Amino acid sequence: MANTVHIDVVSAEASIFSGEAEFVVAPASAGEVGIYPNHAPMITTIKPGALRIKQANEAEETLIFISGGLLEVQPGVVTVLADTAVRGHDLDEAKAIAAKEAAEEALKNRTSDIDYATAQAELSEAVAQIQTIERLRKKTH
Repeated sequence: MANTVHIDVVSAEASIFSGEAEFVVAPASAGEVGIYPNHAPMITTIKPGALRIKQANEAEETLIFISGGLLEVQPGVVTVLADTAVRGHDLDEAKAIAAKEAAEEALKNRTSDIDYATAQAELSEAVAQIQTIERLRKKTH
């Protein structure tokens, strides 16, 4: 049996993933972090991006888009508490592109009532979703 770590990915809406993984790559606030079995304990914030999970006995990585949250690593267990989490194949590219364009327009239009920080956060999330979709597309071709 392969050396694995248990991972749980949960959001406010639901449990998105629970299983054994050979490794996990998460978009931590300071950059991507790779987690293998027996990783040192840690806790960090995560930013919008793709959570990559290499499941034991699976050829392909599982991609999950997360919009931010917390990552906790304990001996034998990785927990991702995401603000929003969506499996890669469930992402809607047209919706993500529309959200990106709306956020870019709000940032350009200084006379709008939208909060600048909110627009920046929405833009960051939309760009991360599009990047996750592109990564998933490359993986399947």
